[in-house]
Amino acid sequence: MAYGTGCKRANSIRRLLLIALTYLMTGAIGCNGGTDQPELGLVAGTITIDGIPLPGVAVTFLPADGRPAMGKTDTNGRYQLTYIRDTKGCKVGHNRVQIGNTEGSGEESSEQLGEVTTEDQLLEGDDLVQNPTEQTLDMLVAVDIPERYNTQSELEVEVKPGENTFDFSLTSH
Repeated sequence: MAYGTGCKRANSIRRLLLIALTYLMTGAIGCNGGTDQPELGLVAGTITIDGIPLPGVAVTFLPADGRPAMGKTDTNGRYQLTYIRDTKGCKVGHNRVQIGNTEGSGEESSEQLGEVTTEDQLLEGDDLVQNPTEQTLDMLVAVDIPERYNTQSELEVEVKPGENTFDFSLTSH
């Protein structure tokens, strides 16, 4: 009888393990297989205009189809794209790039993006330029991004899986 009891117990344990394994496999497939998010590549870079970092402007990567990814440059002209909410990255593939306001001129861009407009505002806060040069002040006060980088953008990139760095050296003329 001891032998038969041991076999029944082993069969019960195997059955429970099989049920648990099946449950875990089904749960894993359900969690990972149902996403509609496309493949993303991480995108970061620096934007300068006439050799000077361009702070406080919007950067938008527009794929041929699907959701655009957006970012905003910091005081050093660096940006990182966000696909949606806290998800960093951009849709893999061909993207057209718009820098600044996409609805009008550079002057509207400055107002709509809430860019710094006076020297006093420049010197407030840790994340703003401390000890700005005259040239930096001029750039921050009156940033006029040409349409060829903005509403009529000629900028195009190919985003690949993994990390991507796209630096843009714009000219004001």
